[in-house]
Amino acid sequence: MAKSKKCNAKKQSYISVPSQIIATLSSSSIQSLLVPPKKKIKPSTGFFLGHHYSCRRPGVWLLALFCFALVGLLRLGWNVNTLIPFSPYPCLGTLSIPHLIDRVGETHLVSRAAQRPPASNSGSEFWKQPDGMDYRPCLEFSAEYKRASKVISNDRRKYLLVVVSGGLNQQRNQIVDAVVIARILGAALVVPILQVNLIWGDESEFSDIFDFGHFKRVLADDVRILSSLPSSHIKMRPVEENRTPLHASPQWIRAHYLKRIKKGGVLLLRGLDSRLSNDLPPDLQKLRCKVAFQALRFAPPILELGNKLARRMQSKGPYLALHLRIEKDVWVRTGCLPGLSKEYDEIILNERRRHPELLTARSNMTYHERKLAGLCPLNAFEVTRLLKALGAPRSTRIYWAGGEPLGGKEALSPLTGEFPHFYNKEDLALPGELEPFAHKASFMAAIDYIVSTESDVFMPSHGGNMGHAIQGHRAYAGHKKYITPNKRHMLPYFLNSSLPEAEFNRIIRELHRESFGQPEVRASKARRDVTKYPVPECMCKRRASNTTT
Repeated sequence: MAKSKKCNAKKQSYISVPSQIIATLSSSSIQSLLVPPKKKIKPSTGFFLGHHYSCRRPGVWLLALFCFALVGLLRLGWNVNTLIPFSPYPCLGTLSIPHLIDRVGETHLVSRAAQRPPASNSGSEFWKQPDGMDYRPCLEFSAEYKRASKVISNDRRKYLLVVVSGGLNQQRNQIVDAVVIARILGAALVVPILQVNLIWGDESEFSDIFDFGHFKRVLADDVRILSSLPSSHIKMRPVEENRTPLHASPQWIRAHYLKRIKKGGVLLLRGLDSRLSNDLPPDLQKLRCKVAFQALRFAPPILELGNKLARRMQSKGPYLALHLRIEKDVWVRTGCLPGLSKEYDEIILNERRRHPELLTARSNMTYHERKLAGLCPLNAFEVTRLLKALGAPRSTRIYWAGGEPLGGKEALSPLTGEFPHFYNKEDLALPGELEPFAHKASFMAAIDYIVSTESDVFMPSHGGNMGHAIQGHRAYAGHKKYITPNKRHMLPYFLNSSLPEAEFNRIIRELHRESFGQPEVRASKARRDVTKYPVPECMCKRRASNTTT
């Protein structure tokens, strides 16, 4: 019996379409797939509503669905590229960020993108990492240290309170030393109090910036960490001390504080910046590293956003993190001039005349003497010349950490002109991501710290607490590339306008041959900070007998 040419109107057919395509189609596109347009056309010639025609020609339906799928795939390919919020000149205008990132699922896409593509041949030498000489973290404490730990953990008579001041990285250094001092005294450490910074007005507490639970767990075998004084000591008036000398030894700490803390029960210390000696017994040096590199982890909200921004930078290959120290207060404090124009130089000179106490550089030196001695920050023009001489290609993607530069966009123009892929946290963040951290300088500095630590190459334009902290962190992570500008020796060549560019580049590369973060033994220079140079106390060459943590 011949089959009827009529189609069964009640019979439904389905076609499988990938979910990624559905996610990228607009609601109107999906609606057009599901609901026929309300348009009166003749049944014999209709494309979607022509019942008889469409049933006789199923190929037309397949062709239409294929076209929709193709359009969806093309749109998906386009959006994957634009999901990462980059623009060629992000710092020079308002950044437009597609909101589709939340709809498709940022975590999935960024995690795939984080599998970095290999660096292109252009400038590949610039991304080459230094020889770490197989050094690895090794924090194996002595048997004597471990025996003393049992006694210290059972002590309920001595409590140490500390107030730390300054910016984020200055506070980090003081917290590290506070833990070591508590260990020296055999005292429990109450969570450090962060002094309100008068410059930035940041009233954050320890647990706002750092993960207190993690801090306490990691140091459980070294120092007892408490969130507050016990009820038995809460009403005691603490013995306060703010006259600790610079670079005090463990012997001095015990001689001056042990009897007082035993008698009073509670000791309060202020102003710990650079108060503890950099030359300590090996176990205490290891404890310093343990605090700096393992215990002081940022609070989860900060860590999550910092890692998210780092993944966005990593998504298109290697990147350079640049710590620019060209804010107004930096020029004032260093006794240097920004070199932008006479107008800006006059602003700095006037500020320095009004507040001479802000000058931290040698007051008997002129600006030019400071500059040639390598005591001034590099400005954007000098940073640009240095990076080009060291082989950074124009395609280099740069994350710049730091505050608002004096002169704004004008101050950055030498860099953005040569390296257009130039971003900061405001450029990378999606709308609303930075709002919880607004007006909190320590939070913003912590995000810069995370993205800088995760970069393939890091370079500061001037020394400072952040640069030193990241130098040690990158060394402890396997000696990731860290460029230390050799300012004292290179600046005379910057001033020599008759030097051919090729010769200038050769000289600059030669001057920096040993300045890329290669392992340096701390003992080679007196009073070096172990958290900046962790070899050999905190890192050793891999051996079967070494225990690494």
